[in-house]
Amino acid sequence: MEFKNKILMELEKKGLWTVVTFKTPHGPRTTMEKLAKAVEEGNWRVTFKANWWTADIPYGLIRLDLERDGREKILLGKWVLGERCELIRLETMDLERGKDEFFRMVDSITSTLIYDPVIRTMREQY
Repeated sequence: MEFKNKILMELEKKGLWTVVTFKTPHGPRTTMEKLAKAVEEGNWRVTFKANWWTADIPYGLIRLDLERDGREKILLGKWVLGERCELIRLETMDLERGKDEFFRMVDSITSTLIYDPVIRTMREQY
């Protein structure tokens, strides 16, 4: 990712959640793979990854749970399709604010799939 170094610098800040909002020309799977590779190159280990997107509107959400040297972080990637990779916003959030942002984004994407048992289970876990 073109803005990998900025993400890696933001991951060093205090706060459990790092939230990156960006444009990407890639589909959901490739976008998640590129984001995971970027943090792995910064010596973060991905311990969990999930990807939500909607076909109706070209945007999605990636969650990567990370670990490095006994430290845990959650990287939330909010993406929208665009002509090229472009960083829109990058911020660090505390536990409650990050959790609220995560639920809000999952709700916006999965509102039509709310009766899906997999999604219900995942929502209960977080």
